[in-house]
Amino acid sequence: MYAVFDTSTLISALRSSAGASYAVLQAIRAKRIKIALSVALALEYEDVATRPGVVPALDARSIGVVVDVLCALAVQQKVYFTWRPYLIDPGDDMVLEVALAAGTPYIITNNLRHFSGCESLGIRTVTPAEALKLIRP
Repeated sequence: MYAVFDTSTLISALRSSAGASYAVLQAIRAKRIKIALSVALALEYEDVATRPGVVPALDARSIGVVVDVLCALAVQQKVYFTWRPYLIDPGDDMVLEVALAAGTPYIITNNLRHFSGCESLGIRTVTPAEALKLIRP
């Protein structure tokens, strides 16, 4: 599976090791899911995750390590063309732009509603649980 990992899903994974978001993060680490990532999206991961109270169990250094690992595992994607504004939440346009630039068929997100309309561009939004079903043999 080749996808873009939405920030909300990363935050869910960092907040709890019990859910599908964490299992997707582990699948990325195990190279069962390949992700595309831009510099801007990696910076957003770090910015959101290090906000006070967002991931109380991890300090900024630990979050930086997680983002560094994701960067090392990801296909580094430059975005040359923007689609803004396209989505309901303008903050999610960056995720869509990475997916389009990288040619990923999926965006893994907990906020399906925020990505309404992506299917018309050939990108399917899936929840972490759906992503896990897609990679299981």
